[in-house]
Amino acid sequence: MKIFFKIVFLLTIISFYQCNQHKKEKENSVKIKKKKTKKKVGLEKEIIKPWDSLNSQNTAVFLTEYGKQNPETNVLIKTRFGNIKIRLFEDVPIHRANFIFLTKIKYFNTTVIYRVAKNFVIQGGNSDNMYTQKQRRKYGNYLMQPEFRDNRKHTYGALAAARELKNNPTKLSSPFEFYMVHDRNGAHHLDNEHTVFGEVISGFDTMDKISKVRVGKDEWPIDDINMTIEIIE
Repeated sequence: MKIFFKIVFLLTIISFYQCNQHKKEKENSVKIKKKKTKKKVGLEKEIIKPWDSLNSQNTAVFLTEYGKQNPETNVLIKTRFGNIKIRLFEDVPIHRANFIFLTKIKYFNTTVIYRVAKNFVIQGGNSDNMYTQKQRRKYGNYLMQPEFRDNRKHTYGALAAARELKNNPTKLSSPFEFYMVHDRNGAHHLDNEHTVFGEVISGFDTMDKISKVRVGKDEWPIDDINMTIEIIE
């Protein structure tokens, strides 16, 4: 009988010891899992930032941060008529950053110069290309607040942002469409109506050639004028 109780006692001790070991192992695995979870959450916080993805709700935040990381100011518009070199202004940071952003994702490379208004403006940044429309939908057709500056006028060669004229009391800019002033006297009736964010520094002869193409009633060239835009030094 005593032997029986001794055996039971020993089995109880062994069982208790095994339970404790299993409990400790379980606690350790939970702690490791918690650490992994915390680490994962921490990584997500590092990745998810308010400027990670451009949309209509974070336009200014995204472009402000993008502009800090992408300070370029010179771009080259290439057409079959020749090249046009543009300098972007740093004192209109949102519009500058936006143009650099669209240039780097190659948005403009599927667009055309779609309006040639004789002795007035040459306008581009849109097309009937499906990829172009897909890119516009991807970013939700966001708009930009105007950045009017007293020293940024519609002089000959000025680069400015197009915008909707109707139902746009705050003069929000289109991010996709731009124009260059081709009137040698300027287009000063547009001052403080559209944001001027750059200027042509070479390629005025190219603009002259483009201005002579045949256009339809809507001022869209009869033969499409394809273009590409790239960052230069």
